[in-house]
Amino acid sequence: MAPALIELQAVTKSFGTQEALAGLSAEFAPGTIGLVGPNGAGKTTLIRLLLGLIPPTTGSLRVFGLDASADALRVREQVGYMPEHDCLIPSMTGVGFVAFMGRVSGLPHEVAMSRAHDVLEFVGLHEERYRKIAEYSVGMRQRIKLAQAIVHDPPLCFLDEPTAGLDPTGREEMLSLLRTLARVPGHNLVFSTHLLPDIEGLCDQILLLNAGRALAAGPLAPLLRSHGNEVVVRWKGDPAKLLERLAAKGLAPRVSGDAIYLTVPLEGEPLIFEAALESGVPLRFLGSAAATVEELFLSLVDAAGAEAVR
Repeated sequence: MAPALIELQAVTKSFGTQEALAGLSAEFAPGTIGLVGPNGAGKTTLIRLLLGLIPPTTGSLRVFGLDASADALRVREQVGYMPEHDCLIPSMTGVGFVAFMGRVSGLPHEVAMSRAHDVLEFVGLHEERYRKIAEYSVGMRQRIKLAQAIVHDPPLCFLDEPTAGLDPTGREEMLSLLRTLARVPGHNLVFSTHLLPDIEGLCDQILLLNAGRALAAGPLAPLLRSHGNEVVVRWKGDPAKLLERLAAKGLAPRVSGDAIYLTVPLEGEPLIFEAALESGVPLRFLGSAAATVEELFLSLVDAAGAEAVR
């Protein structure tokens, strides 16, 4: 079993009387981790704790097995950081700024400049590398923030709201870049976002936060399957009679593409087989339909609210 990439043990963080994080405990293997939740959930605070920029009020955090507070410099030597807000130098050119950040991360001058050209081509700013950052659009500024975070080729990169402010095309292009990064062996990402659909197809693990508390943590696929409230059915032949029999059993089927989706009561799957038998329509597939991340989040928020009322 691979050693943990990140470990959280009973982590709390308070600013005066305001509790930003409350009792976070989780462990994540190498891979791509989605740090997900609405604005104000505590995502940026957690990243700053993991970077050793601020200490926890109680508890401990480890990155690569290193204590994020006691060994903060050693942690930061191995990571890249794309902040949510612009921390750029407007008077510098794109290539000059990224090369400068490479030097800050310990690269020799010539290596930093060479790497700056490479990563700017990767993020799609090769043609604009000699323009001043002051002239860059929102999308270009997001790309150069990504470039400076990866210029030194860190094994772990923290990305705080990398798709914020982007139009739909720019958002998909950024996600495509991150998917490419995530496929490189030895590269790990912590992707913080309030846009829940952004992590689907990208992250293999998740930490779902709400009001500073963890609603869910761990591998994403099992969490989605466990909270899916629908089944998916595929058939052979004309589905009209099958749909009629399913509706007659109170199952409210809906068709999407080549599949029927329906909510079944507990232990209600035999009703589907009965409907197929009665209609004479053979089934090709019957299985759980995984929830989306948004559905997972809403169901967990509802459950937490119900628990709090008790």
